[in-house]
Amino acid sequence: MTSLAAALADLLGAVDRPGGFCSGGTMDLFAPGLEVDGVGPVALPLLPAQREQLVAVAEQAPYGRGTETLLDTAVRRTWQIGADKVRLTGRHWPATLSALVERVAEGLGVSGPVTAELYKLLVYDEGGFFVSHRDTEKADGMFATLVLVLPSRYSGGELIVRHHGQEQRFDLRCSDPAEAAFAAFYTDCVHEVLPVTSGCRLTLIFNLTRRGQALQPPRFDTQRERLATLLRDWPADGPAKLVYLLEHVYTEAALSFADLKGVDATRAATVAAAAEAADCDLHLALLTIEESGSAEYTGDSRRWHDDEEDEDFEMGEVFDRSELLSHWCRCDGLAADLGKLPLEQDEVSPPGALDDLEPDDETFTEATGNAGASFDRLYRRAALVLWPRRRRLAVFNQGGLSVTLPALETLAERWGTEGQPVWDEAHELAGHMLATWDACQPQPDKASNAGRMLATLTRLGDQERIEAILGTLMTAGQYGLGDNPAVIAALGLLEPQRAAALICAIVSGNAERALGPCGDLLKRATKPYSPAALRPAAETLRTALPGDPVRDQALPSWQLVRRIPAPGDFATFLAGLGAVDPGLADAAVLAALGRRKLYGLDELLIPAALSLGAAVPERLRAACIEHLRTRTAEPLEAPRDWRRDAVVSCKCANCVDLNRFLADPARETWSLRAVEQHRSHVEESIRRYPCDVDTHTERRNRPYTLVCTKTQASYQRRTRQRTEDLHHLTRLEQSGT
Repeated sequence: MTSLAAALADLLGAVDRPGGFCSGGTMDLFAPGLEVDGVGPVALPLLPAQREQLVAVAEQAPYGRGTETLLDTAVRRTWQIGADKVRLTGRHWPATLSALVERVAEGLGVSGPVTAELYKLLVYDEGGFFVSHRDTEKADGMFATLVLVLPSRYSGGELIVRHHGQEQRFDLRCSDPAEAAFAAFYTDCVHEVLPVTSGCRLTLIFNLTRRGQALQPPRFDTQRERLATLLRDWPADGPAKLVYLLEHVYTEAALSFADLKGVDATRAATVAAAAEAADCDLHLALLTIEESGSAEYTGDSRRWHDDEEDEDFEMGEVFDRSELLSHWCRCDGLAADLGKLPLEQDEVSPPGALDDLEPDDETFTEATGNAGASFDRLYRRAALVLWPRRRRLAVFNQGGLSVTLPALETLAERWGTEGQPVWDEAHELAGHMLATWDACQPQPDKASNAGRMLATLTRLGDQERIEAILGTLMTAGQYGLGDNPAVIAALGLLEPQRAAALICAIVSGNAERALGPCGDLLKRATKPYSPAALRPAAETLRTALPGDPVRDQALPSWQLVRRIPAPGDFATFLAGLGAVDPGLADAAVLAALGRRKLYGLDELLIPAALSLGAAVPERLRAACIEHLRTRTAEPLEAPRDWRRDAVVSCKCANCVDLNRFLADPARETWSLRAVEQHRSHVEESIRRYPCDVDTHTERRNRPYTLVCTKTQASYQRRTRQRTEDLHHLTRLEQSGT
């Protein structure tokens, strides 16, 4: 069975002639010298005073009906000045007009010499318009009309061109006076000019002529109708979108439907008409492919490094490759905020179109150190991208959470004023997001992506999606401390029994890695929910305390140590248990006190007890007080001589001398003149054990001398510890009163 991407390519392959029934765009303009009989030189952009002068020498423009020429301001309200009264001068003007004619000829699919003959200067002042009509062929060989709007300030006045059920709208205003907007269309096209709502639209009209056989607009009705049928029958299991690569190269700045070239423009117009008939969205985008991988050097090994060229390398295996669509444009010329969307292989049309691409940029890097030679490649191609409108949100979701989360938040803001349709869109988008959730580790103290989405859904009151986040994402680890405010707010929309069950599920899914956040959740939950409802969750949390001699006996010691909570998390853990049942907190303290190797008093339990303040469990407070009183009761006296503990266990000659120096009550300094290796070894012994010794190196003679000086570092540490212990002891004793 032919794939959808292949069928699209086959149909567009038959659209092999460039051009359409109309063409338009903007161009840089060296403004010509414009002179009008009775007015003289006309300034561009047009000045209001000269608008009045032009109208004064102009005549009301008529329109044709059959063989008659009529005046009726209900049909056409425009001022015209004949070509015989208008002169265009300036040394750049012939080249500008020639480039313009070449561009519109390509857009209309016309080959061979084309001539542009000035026909009229039209002045559309405020209220000016022209109803739907067709142009007559005013000269031999005329096949089309060219409209060039000169720099002038106005609003409204859009040109609409219709042909065989297709319609193209041109807004020919330019905000930059160095630009001009143009449009050209075949004479058998119906067109109209909408009313000018303010200002004045100053327009040059040219007849486009060509010798030879009469020309007709390119028509690809068969392909358009077949393509519309193909798109209407987009299979449910088909690709999310189709990406059709264009033939010409376009820069980011020139990426727009108006600037498409040759057959690209024709195919885009064909797809646009079919997409509209099939209720599909069409965009223009830039496909960027980045590759990196290994490379092999194939050049002459005798050449110097800085002489090597990229030709001396050969690409090896590709390690990384990304394919992203960006720089989106809509058919109406407006930008589309779709972010960066990934590309799937079944979406590429024609299939295999990416297989033999030539890179736009290629860089090779020679091997350095342990790293081998490598390469980087960059490819860029413009593409038409379309999808059924009913799948718009599924495609949008491909951009990931960086795109969809802000969009969901925007929908929540709009919902209050725009009502149910916006709510339905948010609900659908949230469903796509949950189905393709990109898991990531929550950051401490910051709301995770799941928490951010949960807060948005709470604003929307979307209970179905709220339960999905709480019951799936957050129970599977997409949860952190910063999410708790959003969790409590969301649970408030659910039945209390269901809310309590979800709290228990979140705790069960996260307790082993997030004791503190789970404890904080329980503490917050005790306000809206009863302790009895929360007790199952609290019991689950208590049993998750690391170090259980039965449950954790098989864990390696390093892995067990990594699971021990920080003091702040342990304190929050105890606070949450205590808020539900003080007995559970006391049981957790008893378990921690029985595992002193894992739960050190100085490192963990005392800091946790201090942060709990008056909420500290009595058993923990008493254990900490006992420890501090015992240590503060120990004698504290400064050394009476220079004797220090001789604790170095190394038996090398230098370390033996170091121990003798430490044990000598009369020696304050010791010098070791030795090579760097021996000096470094002694310094490492002093750091490792440690010793109350400072060192510095004298570099006057070789070998250098290591000078060791005794200090009172141990006594000073004990003094600081004593001060800190007394302060902590006072705080803990006061917390129990």
